[in-house]
Amino acid sequence: MQDYIAHSGTWALALIMIVIASWLLYRFLAPKSWREWASAGLVQAFIIALYAEMYGFPLTIYLLVRFFGMDRINLNANLWSTLLGMGETGMMIAMLLGYGLLFIGIGLFIQGWRELYRARKENRLATDGLYGLVRHPQYSGLFLALFGEGVVHWPTVFSITVFPLIVVAYVLLARREEKKVIAEFGDAYRAYRRQVPMFFPRAGQWKQLIARSNISEPGRHDRPG
Repeated sequence: MQDYIAHSGTWALALIMIVIASWLLYRFLAPKSWREWASAGLVQAFIIALYAEMYGFPLTIYLLVRFFGMDRINLNANLWSTLLGMGETGMMIAMLLGYGLLFIGIGLFIQGWRELYRARKENRLATDGLYGLVRHPQYSGLFLALFGEGVVHWPTVFSITVFPLIVVAYVLLARREEKKVIAEFGDAYRAYRRQVPMFFPRAGQWKQLIARSNISEPGRHDRPG
């Protein structure tokens, strides 16, 4: 195995990325109950492990080399690049696809938070904008962002294992939240729930979802005072 593996050992950058991603997570997800904190903690562990491997120590590659004999000339810290034998080209393709999903996910995450904040401020159901296409756009954005960054762009043993657990945790959390909303809004929310999918839009509505996730759209810069 080569002594040098690209994109490893830059711990300062790993720390910066962990801090930025963690700030976004807690700033816009704003956990309150212990279940919300537990789910957010799972995402936090995902973030730390992901960037520690991406910029620090490529544990997944070393484990695969050690136990599955993947030692080869084009060994790279990126798993897809190593498995497909495409070197920097494979890593670039994975990066572009992954970042595309990441940025769409971040847009949904932040824009969903803004729309929900406005609805709560006005003491009404959030049923327009992103909420007109999916019932939980923040969680949809979270899933897309984590999938893009931790599975498509830079898959690791930890990220591939934990991602399904994160999805399950937030599906359960979303169902509990919906019970609370039904207790508050009753039949109005039941009717809304029958019409709008939970996390991902119906066929033909993806373009609308992506368009509405644009966080730089004029008139959509509401923030808590």
